[in-house]
Amino acid sequence: MVLVHGGLWEDMDAERFWVRAGVVAGLAGAGVEVVAPDRLPRPDSWAAEVRHLLGVLPEVPLTVVAGSNGCSVAVRLAVDHPDRVQRLVLAWPATAGDPRLDAWSRRQGVPEGMLVGETLRGVADAELAELQMPVAIVPGDNLFHQRRTIEALLRVVRGSVELSACPEPPRPEFNPDDLVRALLSWNR
Repeated sequence: MVLVHGGLWEDMDAERFWVRAGVVAGLAGAGVEVVAPDRLPRPDSWAAEVRHLLGVLPEVPLTVVAGSNGCSVAVRLAVDHPDRVQRLVLAWPATAGDPRLDAWSRRQGVPEGMLVGETLRGVADAELAELQMPVAIVPGDNLFHQRRTIEALLRVVRGSVELSACPEPPRPEFNPDDLVRALLSWNR
C-alpha cells in the first residue's frame, strides 16, 4: 500500500502526515507492506509530482491511499499510468475552485497551473469518470476538504464508495485506528 501525503507548497512530509500520526504503524501491524514516500516540496506541476512518485514506487500494481492535496497526485498517477494503480483511496480530497482556498494557495507561492481543476485540482472531471480501478473516498468536512467535493467525486467516479469519516492527520483529533480499520475492510 502506498501512502501519498497531503500538503501543497507547505511544510509537510510523509513522516509528519502518515508516520507520526500512526497510520504506517497501524497498517504494518496488520501485516500490510507500506511505502510512504515524500512528495516534491515545491513542484511546478502535478506531472512533476507524478514523475517523482514513479521514480520511488515499486513497478507493480498498487493500492494507493492519498490524503488532501495528495489526492491530485494520486489521481494524476492513476489517469496517466493506470497499470500502476490497482485500487485508489482518496482521503480528505482537497477542494478545487474555491476562491478563498485558491487565494491562500497563491499567497503560499503555488503555481497557477496547479490550482486548475474541476472537482480536484490537476484533473478534469472527464478524466475522473474514466477511472477503471475501484475507488474509495474518506470524507472530510472543513474549508479545505469540503463535503461538496465528496459528493461530486461520488457522482463523477463510477462505482466509487464512501468510507467512514475521520479527521485528517496531523490534526490532534485524528485517530489512526479509525482510518486503518476503514482501509483494511475496503482493501480485502
